[in-house]
Amino acid sequence: MEQRILAYFEQRPNEYVSGEQLSELLECSRTAVWKHIRSLRERGYTFEAVPRKGYRLIGVPDRLNAAELLAALRTRSMGRSIKLFDAVESTQTIAHKLAEQGAAEGTLVLAEQQTAGRGRMGRRWHSPKGKGVWMSLVLRPQIPIHFTPQLTLLVAVALCRTVRKLGPDVPVAIKWPNDLLVEGKKISGILLESNAEDERLRYVIAGVGVSVNLEKDDYPDELRSVATSLRIASGREWSRAELIRTFLEQFEALYELYHAEGFEPIRSAWEAQTISIGRPIRARTPKGDVEGVAESIDEMGALLVRQPDGAIVKLYSAE
Repeated sequence: MEQRILAYFEQRPNEYVSGEQLSELLECSRTAVWKHIRSLRERGYTFEAVPRKGYRLIGVPDRLNAAELLAALRTRSMGRSIKLFDAVESTQTIAHKLAEQGAAEGTLVLAEQQTAGRGRMGRRWHSPKGKGVWMSLVLRPQIPIHFTPQLTLLVAVALCRTVRKLGPDVPVAIKWPNDLLVEGKKISGILLESNAEDERLRYVIAGVGVSVNLEKDDYPDELRSVATSLRIASGREWSRAELIRTFLEQFEALYELYHAEGFEPIRSAWEAQTISIGRPIRARTPKGDVEGVAESIDEMGALLVRQPDGAIVKLYSAE
């Protein structure tokens, strides 16, 4: 049914097709037509809808290609092995399995769509098909296990630098600990999961989700007030492949710097790109709520919050 709809639009490039026309073509109700259009949008097709005119197909899915990504990539290890999937529950789950099977550091898992993408605190991550970058990177850092929180900040810096490089007109900044915001709305999420044995860090999976080319209609009602995309923020379509390549290159440079010089240059870069330092913060932790002013990041990657009574509290993660 949806293939017939696409074929009908392809025969009428740049033309509006009414819901009534599609209803007659498919011999179904207008409600059924709307459901099919919605399904196609979820698959990455872009339609313009105009009252009394109908629908116009203005964009087809931008599909990723692993061979093309590899050919253009300028890294030594990050992304040199790419596992690309059409749809998965979560790239994190697949990356964990590959790591357990001995996958090399830098192995990248990409998906056009996640049906059960996960974020921090067990939240679901909205990952529609062909509209974003949904990826997980296998890391095998040579660091003590208690340094792992530092890597979360490193990933945030790499992603922020990527967006600023490709879209200098987009006012992106980091909100502690690892969200990227544009004008107060979230465009990405970062989730690091580690595996250790006998206090030895075996591997880390760095999950990154970026809302790249989503439009307002792609978001459920409950997310429209808190989330946005690079396309909405900039008014233009972005190349997902270019964003992936640039992120891997930025990340590798910072990762190598981190191993060579430690956390200090990463901490300085994070503090230079965040909107959290010097601002009031209210965080929910397992031990209760913490309120105060965020002052800095310490040498372990914890956020230092000065409470009203002058006491300093260290936060590694919180709501």
